[in-house]
Amino acid sequence: MATMEENKLRSRGWFGKSGKDGFIYRAWMKNQGYPADEFEGRPVIGICNTFSELTPCNGHFRELAESVKRGVWEAGGFPLEFPVMSLGETLMKPTAMLYRNLASMDVEESIRANPIDGVVLLCGCDKTTPSLVMGAASVDIPTIVVSGGPMLTGRYRGKTVGTSDVWRFSELYRKGEMSQEEFTTSEACMCRSAGHCAVMGTASTMACMVESLGLTLPENAAIPAADSRRKVLAHLSGRRIVQMVHEDLRLSQILTKEAFENAIMINAAIGGSTNFVIHLLAIAGRIGVDLTLDDFNEICAKVPLLLNLQPSGGYFMEDFYYAGGLPVVIKELIGRLHDGVITANGKTMGENCATAECFDPEVIGTLAEPIKDLTGLAVLRGNLCENGAVIKPSASLNPDLMQHRGRAVVFEDIDDYKARLDDPELDVDENSILVLKNVGPKGYPGMPEVGNMSLPKKLLAKGVIDMVRISDGRMSGTGFGTVVLHISPEAAVCGTLALVRDGDFIELDVANRRLNLEVSPEELETRKCDWKPLDLGYKRGYVNLHINHVLQAHEGADLDFLVGGSGDKVTRDSH
Repeated sequence: MATMEENKLRSRGWFGKSGKDGFIYRAWMKNQGYPADEFEGRPVIGICNTFSELTPCNGHFRELAESVKRGVWEAGGFPLEFPVMSLGETLMKPTAMLYRNLASMDVEESIRANPIDGVVLLCGCDKTTPSLVMGAASVDIPTIVVSGGPMLTGRYRGKTVGTSDVWRFSELYRKGEMSQEEFTTSEACMCRSAGHCAVMGTASTMACMVESLGLTLPENAAIPAADSRRKVLAHLSGRRIVQMVHEDLRLSQILTKEAFENAIMINAAIGGSTNFVIHLLAIAGRIGVDLTLDDFNEICAKVPLLLNLQPSGGYFMEDFYYAGGLPVVIKELIGRLHDGVITANGKTMGENCATAECFDPEVIGTLAEPIKDLTGLAVLRGNLCENGAVIKPSASLNPDLMQHRGRAVVFEDIDDYKARLDDPELDVDENSILVLKNVGPKGYPGMPEVGNMSLPKKLLAKGVIDMVRISDGRMSGTGFGTVVLHISPEAAVCGTLALVRDGDFIELDVANRRLNLEVSPEELETRKCDWKPLDLGYKRGYVNLHINHVLQAHEGADLDFLVGGSGDKVTRDSH
């Protein structure tokens, strides 16, 4: 006879049924060789796997899933692996971000429609983490996240290299200081093991995000993909998810407002990707937590950079793990964090980092002696970004640009930028501000990582290494420079950005969190009357759905009809 706890399992609505319905659910599963007692009250654990050979960062996930399964079996669970859409940042066109919300729908409906009591999310490449968490949050069953881990640090000509060096190598190549042969050789030197980017790019930021939210076991963020301890963590996570099901510890109990505030502060301290903002806002929207851009500014304002990793510093994720990993950073911030929040292992955040120890102060700084005084994130307001914009001060190559007034050099879209950037006749100097329009959530569509625009070739030749750049797009977490992103409203919906013209003056004042276009309201109204919307040309399919329903950057760029979850109840029972 099933126990009371067994009757509470979602999976009993499938495998616990008698008659024809139960026969169908169990019989076809048995063709995979499962004995009858596997269906008699064991918690069914779904392993949501984003493995794909088209997603190189997640190429080792078949093996990682096996480690999870071992842990689930040991704890008395019944592991069942299932695939969902995988988002490979390096190959997908026009941008993986266009499909983040689609993948989240895949995850949500796959969990809700199947006999799953708890789920392990296998995440790696940039968008796989937020899409899986967004989808699971909408269903709200016991969930634990296992990240794939970063690559080993690259080695090129005796020097350590990582993904951020792509941008440096590209500029050297454009200046003629690096040959095509050298450029090609560096490829394999940079990506020499399984795993995602070895720097504090978006993938590593997302791994830190889920740990700082409390959705993983401690140390998840930094263990290299090639390190055997990554498999151990996956194994232990498999054990733990079974316990979470027995405890009925759901995402909504972990993803509280306090957990989100912790994640924001930790992200500022590690110099995480600006993409963190847009993904965290989307996750909050799914779980029903009221989170806005203003929360980011208030929390980040006095948090210095504590982590010396590229692109804000000099080291790599592998070094971060050896130095003690994210628990060290959390412990350093413990007086400012909500240390009593519950995490996936059933312990509080404070308990999880109590024994953390820093083994390399060159990699992990302290509040008393930070790596940089500049914070890892700032939210800007002004007439150019009425609903906000973001900048990563710690990634600037020229701190003097944190307060800057310059003449706009405007590119109407990405094609205009590519066609004219290196034109010797382009009217630009080192004090100019590069402005790129129509690369936002609707305008591209999908909000690509093109915000960290390359500098004009003629300025590179003069030794210029940084300029203020402004767009309604995003930038890679591996990128750097004085780059203002996520301008909202975007140009495609006639935000003020759409009205900027060559020669207009723009003032950036990061200290006071301001970004203003020095054009009168009257002139802007006149320009607005002349503005015409883009003809994006997408009349069918998912892209058309995205354009018609995507929210602006300050709202997380989710689809409007996906905000708020609908629980784990099956859409409609069958048979």
